[in-house]
Amino acid sequence: MPNAHPLTRKQLLTLVILTLVWGMNWPILKIGVTGYPAITFRSISMWIGWPLLGLVLWRMKVPFKVPRNEWKDLVLLATSNMFVWHVLIILAVQDLSSGRAAILGYTMPIFSAVMGVLFFKAPLRPRAWLGVALAGLAALLLLWHELVHLSGKPMGVLIALLAAASWALGTQQIRHTKMTVPTLTIVFWMTGMTAVVMSALATWFEMDRWAMPPTATWASIIYNAIGVFVFAQAAWLGLARSLPPLASSLSVMFIPVLGVFTGAWWLGEVLHWQDWLAVLLVVAAIASVLWPARTSNPAS
Repeated sequence: MPNAHPLTRKQLLTLVILTLVWGMNWPILKIGVTGYPAITFRSISMWIGWPLLGLVLWRMKVPFKVPRNEWKDLVLLATSNMFVWHVLIILAVQDLSSGRAAILGYTMPIFSAVMGVLFFKAPLRPRAWLGVALAGLAALLLLWHELVHLSGKPMGVLIALLAAASWALGTQQIRHTKMTVPTLTIVFWMTGMTAVVMSALATWFEMDRWAMPPTATWASIIYNAIGVFVFAQAAWLGLARSLPPLASSLSVMFIPVLGVFTGAWWLGEVLHWQDWLAVLLVVAAIASVLWPARTSNPAS
């Protein structure tokens, strides 16, 4: 079993764009849900993004059909990857600062590594454990100046961590799924099902606060509909399905870093030396898992 899982050029390009789109989305998300019902916000984004994603499938001639015997697996994947994640993280963003909610959400690689060992019998070599440890240390450094504030919002912290754990489980499940349909087909139907679930929750809990979204919220909704639900979700699940769970998990660790720095630029949050050190640790964490291992030349 190799120690590292180098990215192909296509995967690397996808990862760079994914990092930019998802990283920029955290402050945009915060702006969108400030003063507006969070689950309703997410529901509108999904209902706009879902048909656009359908057009992508149609244009690329990707089949929409899912065999009847695979629908159970599809629902299980949707539950961990989307139902639980999207509901909980949008509530956490409403309660916490955008950058710090991103950091808590992206503790996912740590949960993923532990779940892989416990539930999927995935052996991790020392270099992989080093990557997990460095990622965890980076997350703690990024949270350094927020720990006092977070202690006053335990529910927001707990919700974000539960969201990360659910996403970690979903990452393991998508890697081990036996579904035969293309990833885009899986994403399309998961998004549609999640839109229904989110709409039901929004109707039940937020109907009394429904109102026409203001301009800033509409801009955030459109960004999420196209950037997140047409591109990012499909790109991420494509990586998660083609790479080992730990490799795909750590490969997106730059997203919370970008979220913190974007929030500082956009929302005026102050950066500290811990933030810069965390960047170096994230680079080291990703390299420890994705950097090609040395191959010894066989004796001639």
